[in-house]
Amino acid sequence: MSVDPNLAFNGLVLLVAGGPALLLVALGLPPLLGLKLSERFAAGLSRLVILVGLLALVGIAGLFWTSGAERALVFKGSDWVVLEEVHFHFRLELIFDWLSIPFAILSYGLCGLIAAFAANYMHREPGYQRFFFLFAMFLLGINTAVLAGSIETLFLGWELVGLSSALLVAFFQERVAPVDNGLRVWSVYRFADAAFLMGAALLHHLTGEGEFARLAGTEGWPNAAISLPEGQALLIGLLMIVAAAGKSALVPFSGWLPRAMEGPTPSSAIFYGALSIHLGTYLLLRLSPLLDRVPALSWLVLGLGLITVLIASLAGRVQSDVKSALAFASLTQVGLIAIEIGLGLRYLPLLHMIGHACLRTLQLLRAPTLLRDYQLLENALGRHVSNRRNPWPAWLSAGGQIRLYRWGLERGYLDTLLDRWLVRPFLAVFRWCDRAERKWTDLLSGRPSRESDLVRPTDELLKELR
Repeated sequence: MSVDPNLAFNGLVLLVAGGPALLLVALGLPPLLGLKLSERFAAGLSRLVILVGLLALVGIAGLFWTSGAERALVFKGSDWVVLEEVHFHFRLELIFDWLSIPFAILSYGLCGLIAAFAANYMHREPGYQRFFFLFAMFLLGINTAVLAGSIETLFLGWELVGLSSALLVAFFQERVAPVDNGLRVWSVYRFADAAFLMGAALLHHLTGEGEFARLAGTEGWPNAAISLPEGQALLIGLLMIVAAAGKSALVPFSGWLPRAMEGPTPSSAIFYGALSIHLGTYLLLRLSPLLDRVPALSWLVLGLGLITVLIASLAGRVQSDVKSALAFASLTQVGLIAIEIGLGLRYLPLLHMIGHACLRTLQLLRAPTLLRDYQLLENALGRHVSNRRNPWPAWLSAGGQIRLYRWGLERGYLDTLLDRWLVRPFLAVFRWCDRAERKWTDLLSGRPSRESDLVRPTDELLKELR
């Protein structure tokens, strides 16, 4: 008895996309009802869903390979929102092609590894169930973003990844530093998400479509081409590059990455060693037709990658803890991947992302026991073990070494520059708007002004913020 390929494909897609959603509900609903799940149930259910989703993805990969599909296999759900006046519709659309299938299999595979590791690593942790709930949110978000067939679906997964990331950075809520760093990560994500949302809205306004299959024309990835005017493609591409830079910690948004290491080691490994850190470069690969349409965008990506590699490699050499050193090592590789994308390569950066994600995940999971092994080795030898020789004295003076060391320790002063030229003017303008609004509401209501300096100049507000 033969099986309808379309029916089999739709069933497998439901397992891939619906499993993480059901897992999120299964782990999130009981606490709302006052029920407490056991550690074994939360970890076991997570592993089961990931295993089923991974097998379903392998089945879809087999269908894609045997069908000889030159473009992609596309799953289209029913319309959720339809606005006939502006020719807009939103539906869940998933695409399976040479880009999404390998990265989705990687996501499921590494998430399964992290679920098995965290089951023991988080044992007896008060937030055990909360960790696996946020982990389920990340699993749903990363697979939605990777398999997204439209810009709206990609944004949905993008937001779920960002929210779960910030909450896991602030996982240890009893301490101040994780919460502050989680807010810092969330603030950078908000800026990048705003650029993404503006780019998506502009893309819809100019083309009337958000589906990648229609935007790419008759050719599939990586041979797709977008027939937008160069000026429009440039504007959309700039917004998407800002979004990708914020998500992948490219310059000038690199400062949040070491702060994100405040979260539990399993989440640090899957987020900032493997998947979330590569989501920005994945976006650049998905929208590579925009880079091909405007060479200036490719040069911009190339430049950001070069500067990121320089800063990350220098900053990584002066870190005093292993997780921060691995964070900058990840950032160095992400910068190299951006360079490859800027040079017009497509399959090489995809393979680079897959290989780097696997390596960095294992390094981060091994880091706690590695430190213990080094401690035992040094105790046995009676001295420190050094695995590298300092090359700087050969061509740098003592003063130059100190200045370079401080520059690396301050991470290129990127946080200072962002605070001074982005955060402070932003706060100053909106505090001025708030004061002006309060003055007008007091005037219209007949109440006396509560402050005499409601509309102080922006320069004075900047001095106050300093």
